[in-house]
Amino acid sequence: MRDEVDELVEAWNRERSDLDLSPVEVFSRISRLARLLDLARRKAFAAQDIELWEFDVLAALRRAGGDYELSPGKLIKETLVTSGTMTNRVDRLATRGFVERLPDPNDRRGVLVRLTPEGREAVDGAFSALVEAERDLLAELPAKDRKQLANLLRRLMTPFA
Repeated sequence: MRDEVDELVEAWNRERSDLDLSPVEVFSRISRLARLLDLARRKAFAAQDIELWEFDVLAALRRAGGDYELSPGKLIKETLVTSGTMTNRVDRLATRGFVERLPDPNDRRGVLVRLTPEGREAVDGAFSALVEAERDLLAELPAKDRKQLANLLRRLMTPFA
């Protein structure tokens, strides 16, 4: 079974036979899969009328469990954005009724961001749609191969964690 990456590598091999192109075989496929996943995510989230960035924040709150609340600092850590970006995102999500700000009972100067029932409904719907879309992307791989792929990707990511 051949794909467009095989053709790309063959062409480069003709032009640059002095290079080991095995990384290109891996990362070109990962790059293409990332684009497909991005499109699948956008479609899944659009069905719930939320953006990718909104999902990131809402999902971090949903995963927190309990009262579904986190400090802005923990949200920043979870979503890898700056403080200013997080403030803007929380403001916009609060305007949509997906989150609310509450005083932090453990820090008089602090606040907590809490997921509202509307936010929970939006993120749960988006996550269900995302899992279904991702399952479709993996449909050609048997369960054993999916597990092996997950393990290989984990090993690849370990130095960056």
